Amino acid sequence: MGGIDEDKFVSAVELPRHRVMFSRAFGLGKRPVTHREWREIMEPATHCHLDLEHPMVRVSYREILTFLGKLSEKYGQAYRLPSEAEWEYTCRAGSCSVFPSGSTISLEEANFLYDENGREIGLGEIMPAGQFPPNHHGVHDLLGNVCEWTADVWHANFDAAPTDGSAWTHGGKLACRSIRGGAWDHLPRLLRASWRDWAPEKARWDNLGFRIALSL
Repeated sequence: MGGIDEDKFVSAVELPRHRVMFSRAFGLGKRPVTHREWREIMEPATHCHLDLEHPMVRVSYREILTFLGKLSEKYGQAYRLPSEAEWEYTCRAGSCSVFPSGSTISLEEANFLYDENGREIGLGEIMPAGQFPPNHHGVHDLLGNVCEWTADVWHANFDAAPTDGSAWTHGGKLACRSIRGGAWDHLPRLLRASWRDWAPEKARWDNLGFRIALSL
């Protein structure tokens, strides 16, 4: 887990690279949660301002916890946000490269706006979930379209990070969570498998969504 030597855009927040041995099996949603799925759980409808198949955005970390609680109660499962380790493992899908498919990423693989020279080459807006081919784990849209919340409190590097795949929920930056994946308005360097950033728990951004996880 973490940045690789061949990646010229690696920063200190992606280091040190370290081994994770998962202590439990887990499942991860094949797509980000959509407006339709949010409405099915959170009636009366709230925050719905895009196509129903677009990823749900502009919802805070605490609102997502409410959604997950209601979802868990409805289906009798303990749904949650993924840890950073679970997210990166699923994103990499067995790869050890900058992007899961190699050293570059194309508009046929993900929704992003700029090339590395700052030229606008992408669509410039959010797209319905699941429009791009799945990775080798059968999961869509881990890179691009919307960034994704994780359960981890933000830490500025991986020193002393958990090595069992669990979320890092102690210490770190108060009331801030790690986000992953890059978004529709980003450059390719922000869609790298190891890229990470943070958002305040109260953030409601138009490029930040989430997907569900489940311990098996």
